[in-house]
Amino acid sequence: MKPRPAYRVFRVVALAVVVLALLAPLLWMVAASFKTNVDIYDTGKALVFSPTMDNYATVLKRANYVQFIGNSLWVAFAATVASLILGVPAAYSMSRFNMRKSALVVLMARVIPGVSLLVPWYYVFSNLKMVGGFGVLILSHMFVSLPLVVYIMMGYFDGLPEELEEAALVDGLTHIGAFRRITLPLSVPGVATAGILSFIFSWNNFMFALVLSGADTKTLPVAIFDFVGYASIDWGGLMAAATVVTLPIMLIALFVQKYVVSGLTAGATKG
Repeated sequence: MKPRPAYRVFRVVALAVVVLALLAPLLWMVAASFKTNVDIYDTGKALVFSPTMDNYATVLKRANYVQFIGNSLWVAFAATVASLILGVPAAYSMSRFNMRKSALVVLMARVIPGVSLLVPWYYVFSNLKMVGGFGVLILSHMFVSLPLVVYIMMGYFDGLPEELEEAALVDGLTHIGAFRRITLPLSVPGVATAGILSFIFSWNNFMFALVLSGADTKTLPVAIFDFVGYASIDWGGLMAAATVVTLPIMLIALFVQKYVVSGLTAGATKG
C-alpha cells in the first residue's frame, strides 16, 4: 500500500526538522568564522554580513597552528594504525576460538571512562618521563580506540561464514594463512569502519591531550583553547579554529563512507 499524502508530508517535515536541528550549529559555526566579533554579536547581521578571512589568517599565524594540525594528524594516524594492527587479529581470535573471557575484558575497557584513568596515567607516565611526548598521546588514545576496533571487528567476524576458512584449511592453509588470504579481504569494510571511528575519536579527543601533551605536541582541540582568554573570547578566531578542526574530519568521513558502501557490495560477491 502506498503511504497516505498526509503521512508523506509529515515524514518530510519531520526529516527536515531533524536535519535542520543537526546542521544549524555547524552552519552557524562556519558563518561565524567569516564574521568579525562585532558582527557575531549583531543579530541584524545573522544572515547578511560582509565576509572576512581575517579569522582564518589569525588561526594559521597564531601559535604554530599548522604544527598543531600536523600533531593531530600524526597522533590520530598512529593510534588508528596501531589499534588496527593489534585489534583486528585479536578480534579474529576471540571470534573464532570463543575467547569469551578476553572479550569480557575488552567490554570492560569499553565501559570504563578514560577520564577516570588520567590521574594514574599522568603519575605513571611522568615517572617514566613520557609526559609531553607523542608516545604517551598515542598510547592513551589506543586505550579507547583498540577496544573499539576489537568490539566492531568481533561482530563483523561473527557474521562471516566459517565454511570459507574450513575449506581453506582443507586446501592446506594454516589458520594464519586463512585469515590473511580469506577472512581479511572479506572484512575490509569492517576494518574501514573501525578505522574511521578510531581516527575520529583521536582527532576530536581533548581531555587526554590537555593533560598529557606538551607545548610542542599540542593537538588541535587543545590549541583551540588559546582563543579563550580570562577577560574575553575571540569568537571569530574560535569559530574559525573549530571549523578547521571539524570540516576536514567530516570530509574524510564522507569520502571513506563511499568506500565502505562499495566495499560492502564488493565483499558480498568475493569468493
